[in-house]
Amino acid sequence: MLLVFRLGVSQEASIHVSSENSVDRLDRFDDATALRIDQAILKEMESQQIVGASVGVIRNGRVVFTKGYGLADRERKIDFSEKTVVNWASNSKPVVAVAAMQLVEQGKLSLEDRIKKHLPELPASCDEITVRQILCHQSGYPHYSNGKIVPLKTRIKSGVDGNDPLFSIKRFAGSRLIYQPREKYSYSSYAFVLLSAVIQRAGKEPLSDQIKNRITQPLDMNSFQLDAEFNKQSNWAVGYKKNFAGAVARVPEYANDWKHGAGGYKSSIVDFAKWAEGLINRKLCTEASEEKMWTSQKTSNGKSTDAGLGFFITTQNGTLKVSHGGSHSEARSRMVLYPKAKHGIVVLCNCGHADPAKISTAIYSVLKK
Repeated sequence: MLLVFRLGVSQEASIHVSSENSVDRLDRFDDATALRIDQAILKEMESQQIVGASVGVIRNGRVVFTKGYGLADRERKIDFSEKTVVNWASNSKPVVAVAAMQLVEQGKLSLEDRIKKHLPELPASCDEITVRQILCHQSGYPHYSNGKIVPLKTRIKSGVDGNDPLFSIKRFAGSRLIYQPREKYSYSSYAFVLLSAVIQRAGKEPLSDQIKNRITQPLDMNSFQLDAEFNKQSNWAVGYKKNFAGAVARVPEYANDWKHGAGGYKSSIVDFAKWAEGLINRKLCTEASEEKMWTSQKTSNGKSTDAGLGFFITTQNGTLKVSHGGSHSEARSRMVLYPKAKHGIVVLCNCGHADPAKISTAIYSVLKK
């Protein structure tokens, strides 16, 4: 009981009902299983010194469990609940990957399109980069610290404020490539900001509207939003990180909205779980698009990678595993899906030092017993 008291476990209902009908009894965890899940999560939180976290579990294609643990704001002693909003960080990338595939289905975009077809203002160094190469991290574009970052000097049409990806790319789009496209795998968040701008141009409407109309509204994701400045937003979690002395300290607020599909979205665990459930049940894309996204992409020399199109693809015991992680200084996220079995787990943490994969693994260990 001391552990539960110290972490401030939320007393929110542990079962999320996605409609007015109650969850079928066969889909609910019995009390003993729910208790073991709680204990496994709390053990990981204590071991990692995590201030607050939330988890969502999908079984048989349905969200059956969402719950918050610990504190959303340690100083004000506000519980971390299933409604607490946390930045997804790089779990934003699968969102724009799906948005891109939806445009491919509509004939408005091709995976083999060179991005300069849609963004002609980009420098000559981007001539050979395709949409596919960005999606599987083979564009050659630099990440935050592995190449010289140069602002775009060319005037770009539109892009009037921070909620527009065409505005965001100005800060880095003059950068040179660190290798030739398709030469190898190298993770790049900047490339996904470029992709966000490509989607806006190809879809001929603001990226935010495309995501709302084709993703968040169909899935009823009411808390999903850009990570703008704090400004006393309701249910927003404070971020924490271990400092140089090893103590867990509050992280200064930072708005990640300029990153858009690279790491600019946030929501509650309820909506993160709805997103995962939508993917598992193929509510957003066709089977053909899903197969493309969830197929390992090869480099120009034929080497396979763990990257699909916007997702990471591996097998576990011969079963397809689709996943993505997210990391900001104030937050960590994790999504792991087993589409064939129609189950998965999502995790949000308000600590930049957290390892949410250990939490999802701990939950699966309980469910396998």
